[in-house]
Amino acid sequence: MTEHNLQALHARIAALEARNAELENDKRHYRWLAESTTDLISRHARDGTFLYASQAARELLGYEPEELIGVSAYGLFHPTDLNDLLNKSPRVYYHAGFYQQTYRFRAKAGHYVWFETTSRTRRDPQTGELIDILCVSRDVGRRIHAEANRERLAQVVESTTDYVLFTGSDEAIFSSNEAARRRFSLPRENPRMHLSDVYTADSLRVLREIVFPAVARYGSWSGELEMGNGKQPVPVLSVVLAHRGPGAQPGHLSLLNRDISLRKATEAQARHHQAQIAHANRLATMGELASNIAHELNQPLGAMANYASGALMQLRTDPRRPAADLELPLVRIDEQIHRLAQRLRHIRTFVSKGRTQVRPLDFNQVAEAACRLCEWQYQQAGISLTYKLPASLPRVQADPVALEQVLVNLLLNALEASRHHPGVAEVKLSAWRSGRRQASFQVSDQGPGVASHQVGHIFTAFHSTRPEGLGMGLAISRSLMEAMGGQLMLADQGEFSGATFTGTLRTESDSALVSGRFL
Repeated sequence: MTEHNLQALHARIAALEARNAELENDKRHYRWLAESTTDLISRHARDGTFLYASQAARELLGYEPEELIGVSAYGLFHPTDLNDLLNKSPRVYYHAGFYQQTYRFRAKAGHYVWFETTSRTRRDPQTGELIDILCVSRDVGRRIHAEANRERLAQVVESTTDYVLFTGSDEAIFSSNEAARRRFSLPRENPRMHLSDVYTADSLRVLREIVFPAVARYGSWSGELEMGNGKQPVPVLSVVLAHRGPGAQPGHLSLLNRDISLRKATEAQARHHQAQIAHANRLATMGELASNIAHELNQPLGAMANYASGALMQLRTDPRRPAADLELPLVRIDEQIHRLAQRLRHIRTFVSKGRTQVRPLDFNQVAEAACRLCEWQYQQAGISLTYKLPASLPRVQADPVALEQVLVNLLLNALEASRHHPGVAEVKLSAWRSGRRQASFQVSDQGPGVASHQVGHIFTAFHSTRPEGLGMGLAISRSLMEAMGGQLMLADQGEFSGATFTGTLRTESDSALVSGRFL
């Protein structure tokens, strides 16, 4: 062999040694990767017996890798999942020698671990005979449980009687549950309907102007809306949620709507019954005010009789005197007629039936009218009635008749409590601004006060501290105050005698608030 050929041979040997070293280095690298990964890498014989298992077997299954060598993997499958594999269930994905299956595999402690395994079969290129199976398995328990939770939630959403809608930023409905599909005739696939098809025009305006901006800022909103464009819209309690998190599309929302028609009907019936009871209370109160009514009518009638008698006397004395001389008595008679008509209208308004209609009003005017209704009783009983009403008091949200009824009830109760001290006792009505959006009033007397054992019952219907009392005045008064968005309570008596009742009402600035809240 020539020197040249010998050098070439040495060079080839050196190259082969370098290549072998490189391959050995790659082999160590791949072995390190296999041993370091959290996935279980394994090799199996044609009957499923473990030929190799990576170190991840220890963390995932509790087995030392050596314990699995010679063990059939099929013996550790959950029976149902093994049947799926052997019968090539559609749940087992197969393509060009690759298998993928999600199944349960028994750990050493006896429990099952959810695995997702990708398998690759190796076959002899000449004979096609199976040589071995290479597998990469990972624990997907969290994913399986999360998917199961989502599936359960989806079943709940589908079966609930609430109307559930899913919409995008264009307000198009892309999905809904069975109740919504049945109520609004939505197709199961590709609804191609708009929120305007299921909400009333007013509710759609609220959604656009108030709800959607609030959800974009806070993530959720809850309040009352109306659905349906028919003659009888359906009142619903709606919860609107923004879709946030991985995979969520911008502008996607969930709208959960609960039909509250029955609740609304029940509330309307309760308001109707309350109005009837309040009306009966006003009639009973007017019975107590009968002497005041007679006094209200007596004064203008007596004044008119006096002026008429004077005018007749003048005519009889001098039948030819000018008609202009009768102008003064006629003007006075006209004034008294108007005064009488105003008093009668006031009494008629107080006893009339009607819905409670809350609106901004002047508290001082209502309070003065209530005091005028009660002043004759106070004069007859010799009890002083004083009221301090600041001119700067803001307008309050109330129904004028209901508020007057509350004040009359409180004033008459205070009068009854003070009857044993005529000429000395005093009843006070005061009012003040008690907050940025709140005004308060008080009725105080100098009677014996409320006994400690009765404090918890004075607002209970048919409970009275007087033997002849019906026990409805305070119960109705509190109910009316709550219907107007206010409160009525017994103030702490402290060391002083007498009782003090405090009421609160919203002021006019509250009228700008919109029904609804953020979750």
